[in-house]
Amino acid sequence: MSDIRLIMIGAAIIFGGFVVGGIGNSGYSQYAIQQQNFDDCYDYSSGIAMHVKCSDKSYDHMLYLLMSLALLGVGGIVMYKGIRGKWDHDVKDNEMLGPEDS
Repeated sequence: MSDIRLIMIGAAIIFGGFVVGGIGNSGYSQYAIQQQNFDDCYDYSSGIAMHVKCSDKSYDHMLYLLMSLALLGVGGIVMYKGIRGKWDHDVKDNEMLGPEDS
């Protein structure tokens, strides 16, 4: 029997990785397009075009991507440990809870 708690925690961590990757990186797509097509990047979020460094925005984008990949990797490892499930089998008799079947 596997340890369902670790499987659930791993699934939650993986979900967090997808959320960080999807929501965190969505704001940087305009800078990636501007960097590929033009030499300058502009921020239009305030309603006025403000010049920003493309390299800084690219660096921020990579940090979000690395954080997302790290969360996906950690979640996968935790889920794998839960599927292997050695913790349920290593419980001592005096630590078990519930009705005793003697």
